[in-house]
Amino acid sequence: MAVSSEYKEFLAEQLERLGPIRFRGMFGGAGVYLDDLMFGLIFDETLYFKVDDRNRADFEAEDKGPFTFEMTDGSTGSLHYYEVPERLYDDPDELVQWARKAMDVMRAVKAEKLARAARAAERKKAAAKKKAAPAKGSPSKKKPARRKA
Repeated sequence: MAVSSEYKEFLAEQLERLGPIRFRGMFGGAGVYLDDLMFGLIFDETLYFKVDDRNRADFEAEDKGPFTFEMTDGSTGSLHYYEVPERLYDDPDELVQWARKAMDVMRAVKAEKLARAARAAERKKAAAKKKAAPAKGSPSKKKPARRKA
């Protein structure tokens, strides 16, 4: 089911203190973005925020769990996005606090991805340098060819 424009407008209004929220359609739902970071999901008119160890306890204290879906093999998959408690819609200030925590999670995820990519590039560079360098103990220059007299 597609996300209604009314629901998106409602959420944009509720989260306006964060900044310019954008929505991008995906798999029948929508991603919720700020500063090019997807910190939320909407499916079936339900909002989910990105979760890790920093904010999972907040959701679990409200008996809220992860977004789940049925996979093609019949098993159930889940994402690190937990359902936002409905009571927060009556308190936009607290909703924004929860959204900021989700943004912090996404910033940490992005920083870790960048750090992994930098480490991988450094390993690749070191491997190329090692491959180009002559092996230890082997002559670095070719001996001149002997001339026959």
